Amino acid sequence: MPAQTPTARPTLFISDLHLDPSRPDIQQALLSFLSNQAQECGALYILGDFFEVWLGDDDSQPSVDAIILALKALPCPVFIMHGNRDFLLGEQFCAQTGATLLNDPTTIDLHGTKTLLMHGDSLCTEDIAYMQVRGQLRSPAFKADFLSKSLADRAAFAAQARQQSQAHTQSTDMGIMDVTPSEVARVMAEAGVLRLIHGHTHRPARHSLLVEGESAERIVLGDWDQLGWFIQADATGLRLESFSL
Repeated sequence: MPAQTPTARPTLFISDLHLDPSRPDIQQALLSFLSNQAQECGALYILGDFFEVWLGDDDSQPSVDAIILALKALPCPVFIMHGNRDFLLGEQFCAQTGATLLNDPTTIDLHGTKTLLMHGDSLCTEDIAYMQVRGQLRSPAFKADFLSKSLADRAAFAAQARQQSQAHTQSTDMGIMDVTPSEVARVMAEAGVLRLIHGHTHRPARHSLLVEGESAERIVLGDWDQLGWFIQADATGLRLESFSL
C-alpha cells in the first residue's frame, strides 16, 4: 500500500532549489517559505536537487546550518528525495533535519489519489550519455569510493563534473534532455498510478496523457531562480504555484 498523506492539511512539494552560497536570495526565499506556507501544511516533500552540490554529510557548511534548523523546526513531517546534484545526502542530514529519505520513485496516497513521486532524471532516457553517467555515479561502489576521499578532492571532482555537465547541456538538443513520453507512461503503468509529480527538467507545467487508455496527469515542478515554485495539494485538488524571489 502507498504511504498515506500524514493529515488532511495541505501537502506541499518543492524541488530543484539548487541551494548554493552564491545565491543567498534563494536561501532567503526558502527560509521565508518554511516560515510561512510550510507552517500550515501537513507534510513537505522535497523532490531532489535541494542543493546545487552535496559532497557528503561530513561537509560542514555555515550556509546550510540555518536550513537544517528551519527544517527541524517545522511542525510537519519532511520527506526528501535524492536529485542528480545531491544524491549523497545521507542519514546524518536526515537525523539533523528530522527528514525522511524517500526512494526514487515513491508512491503515496495524496488526499485520496495514488500519486507517483520522482526526481525526474531517470525519465530522460533519450539522453544516453547522461543516463550512463547517472548509472555510474549512483552505484554503491562509486559512492563508497567518493566518500572515502578528502573533502578537497571531492570538491575538485564536483567542480570538474559541473563543468562537464554544463558543456553537455549546451551541446545537447533540449528535446533529448526532457522526459521520454513512453518512459513516463511505462513507469506510471508499472506503479499503477494516473498522477505523477516530478522535477529535474526545470519546465514547470501540467501535462495530460494516457496511461493504458486512461486519462492521466504529469505535474512538473519548476526550479527556483527568478521564481520559486511549489505544488499545494489538498482534498479539493492540486495547484502548481509560483512567486517572485
